[in-house]
Amino acid sequence: MAGGAAEGAVGVIGGSGLYEFPGLADVRWRRVRTPFGEPSDAFCTGRYLDRRVIFLPRHGRGHRVMPSELNFRANIWGLKTLGAEWVISISAVGSMKDAIRPLDLVVPDQFFDATKRRASTFFGDGIVAHVGMAEPVCPDLATALEKAARQAGATVHRGGTYVCIEGPQFSTKAESRIYRGWGVDVIGMTNMPEAKLAREAELCYATLALATDYDVWHETHEPVSVEAVVRNLLKNVATAKDVLRAAIPAIGPGRTCECPSLLRNAVITHPKAFPRRTRQRLGLLLDKYFPGERRRRAPAQRSRRG
Repeated sequence: MAGGAAEGAVGVIGGSGLYEFPGLADVRWRRVRTPFGEPSDAFCTGRYLDRRVIFLPRHGRGHRVMPSELNFRANIWGLKTLGAEWVISISAVGSMKDAIRPLDLVVPDQFFDATKRRASTFFGDGIVAHVGMAEPVCPDLATALEKAARQAGATVHRGGTYVCIEGPQFSTKAESRIYRGWGVDVIGMTNMPEAKLAREAELCYATLALATDYDVWHETHEPVSVEAVVRNLLKNVATAKDVLRAAIPAIGPGRTCECPSLLRNAVITHPKAFPRRTRQRLGLLLDKYFPGERRRRAPAQRSRRG
């Protein structure tokens, strides 16, 4: 397991209040150092029933970090380090379809990345990997979320495309109409490159999207505003907690999907060409497939530290 964990944990990325629900025991806050800088906040770890759970306030407690400022690489790396194998992304979204009403839940199965300036890979600096993104969502985790949402009595839509924009501004009407013309289902600012990085980290990833508004395309509804988003988000958070309480015990413990082996054939750089520092930095991802290369580099690493 990653980070020496004895069992795979369920990671949850979302709002600051998600970890505040009855039944969460052995709660501790842990800070994690990563090769990519600081995560959004400390990680809240605990146990729910018999499962280890790791929560990360995506925007930091108090909502201090804008979407464009999020250190997605550090967030995903921190979850992997603490032993997460599954990641549930709780995300507020705008609806781009009449059928998806505010307060509905969506479990999308596709993403369109319309962001402009976000680091979207752990690789580079001499090591190249191309991870498949045709099916970016773990089907097993998505099914668990859908079933849990129905069990919680929520209106949930399975499947659809989440378009991720840069933000922090909401869309213009022209942008919103164009996105609708593309056939997307919901719009948000946070799931890319989060989903890409989760794939590179071989984590099972799925989104529970909380519809708060109709963006600005809907002629008979008021344009999206912070007040409307927050009002509906608070209502949706209570539902999301109910979904998590039902979903977490149903996840795992083993993984039979393709997610745990996504890097097996993705790294195309020859191991002998790995730069030492890059190979060392990416050990959390590469040790599983290139253990011999790590041993070969180890003496040089120890001598440098000395």
